[in-house]
Amino acid sequence: MSASPSSPSSIPFDWRAGYPSVRQPVFARNAVATSHPLAAQAGLRMLAAGGNAVDAAIATAAVMTLVEPCSNGLGSDAFCILWDGQQLHGLNASGTAPAGWSPAYFRGKYGADAKTPPARGWDAVTVPGAVAAWVTLSERFGKLPFADLLAPAIEVAERGYAVPVIVQQKWALATPVLCGFPGFAETFLPHGRAPDVGERFTMPGAARALKAIAATRGEAFYRGEIAAAAAAHAKQHGGVMTAADFASYRPEWVGTISAEYRGHRLHEIPPNGQGIAALIALSLLRRFDLASMDPDGPQAQHLQIEAMKLAFADTYRYVSDPSSMDVTPLQLLDEAYLAERAKLIDPSRAQDFGAGNPVKGGTIYLTAADERGMMVSFIQSNYMGFGSGVVVPEWGLSLQNRGHGFTLDEGHANVVAPGKRPFHTIIPAFLTDGDGQPRMSFGVMGGNMQPQGHLQTVSRMLDHRQSPQAACDAPRWRFNQGLSINVEATMRPVTIEALRARGHQIESIHDSYQDLGAGQFIWRLGDPAVEGYVCASDPRRDGLVAGW
Repeated sequence: MSASPSSPSSIPFDWRAGYPSVRQPVFARNAVATSHPLAAQAGLRMLAAGGNAVDAAIATAAVMTLVEPCSNGLGSDAFCILWDGQQLHGLNASGTAPAGWSPAYFRGKYGADAKTPPARGWDAVTVPGAVAAWVTLSERFGKLPFADLLAPAIEVAERGYAVPVIVQQKWALATPVLCGFPGFAETFLPHGRAPDVGERFTMPGAARALKAIAATRGEAFYRGEIAAAAAAHAKQHGGVMTAADFASYRPEWVGTISAEYRGHRLHEIPPNGQGIAALIALSLLRRFDLASMDPDGPQAQHLQIEAMKLAFADTYRYVSDPSSMDVTPLQLLDEAYLAERAKLIDPSRAQDFGAGNPVKGGTIYLTAADERGMMVSFIQSNYMGFGSGVVVPEWGLSLQNRGHGFTLDEGHANVVAPGKRPFHTIIPAFLTDGDGQPRMSFGVMGGNMQPQGHLQTVSRMLDHRQSPQAACDAPRWRFNQGLSINVEATMRPVTIEALRARGHQIESIHDSYQDLGAGQFIWRLGDPAVEGYVCASDPRRDGLVAGW
């Protein structure tokens, strides 16, 4: 049995602190949390069958490709942070650019004024990494046979499921935009329209693909018939992705980067992801006494917003594939540099920050934990709703559009190049305590909302002792650019007006699915075989914590 943290619960949460919600904290010794009940239950089936948290995470992720296709699919990318009972591991399974991509390729095709690869179509698709993540995690840490992990997903794909409320809304919104892309209507509009709420939806092509992936441990996807079909589809529809691009793909074990906050340490995947933005922002906020402030008042909200702006200014300037970054994560997290950046924050005025100079000289998230102490923080995504819009229909393979994350500016670190990974938005997170022991596996979905969600929920839990479910339920803000922010319509009117008085340009929004993210949280209370975990699932999606 793995060692327990130094105390059963290092943060004595105020369980009374809450917000209007349809959710309650869930206590269990084994748990899976994600944004669809069928997927969470698939993970729980693996735990009940003697599997561990990695087995549960893979089964959950596979089902999620079917039940929330607006956010992810078999053609997704993925990242993972996991605690194996002794130490943390980080896996980067984001996709790489095809060998045929270059700034010249895109400018020749889309014009000399093109700034980025397109947002949709085959020229937005990098080699998908999610299936490789499943295989790699299973080979190193799983207990159950790999084929067993995909059985629930195959069943869902063949028998179908009733489309839930929030997913249906996003499906319907994407339909006018994507209905003309190759394979999309054939796969996702079986009656010439998006399915209705409660209507049964099946994916026979995905069932076929999942069976081939299960039987070959992913070889069919990267070096077999699925890769060949994808390459042929790309050629037919104007792309340059080849079977060789698929065959050369490998995920990477990359560890984590981290920063201290209130006696704990937040861990993120290193670049090419944007997790470092959360670390920078929290490091700036260490210099302010947020614990003495009202968590829902304007002063705490303002300071967090300004810290996040500073973090994004550096993240957008410097973060890309590590091989092409001209600064390192250590330089961006240097304490002396951050101390100078923190001085730029004016407690009474909103500002539009530029990058500093540190050089001196739709996504789905899931988390699973078991009573032996293994904890998994896993995220996979198609990026924008339904990704590229491209589907290889005979295999149910909907493909991400992460290539749109590159720039064509040859002077920028994130410029497109063959075999390179683009700047990525999806980021799993993990929290350890002052003794280096595991405390929380968590994530918050939603584009650039993800580090902002990490910042806001961690501050609520560590500064204000709010429980994971309360921190999940609380109203959120989202920085966009310049002085522009969104705030959730449930935020206090007096707080909104006080933020406006500081110069923030505010739009209050009611649809929080895309704009304000959705989180899943598993907090370790002590020895998981005895005290177990407390878990939370975001009410902004159709999710569930399944535990026993």
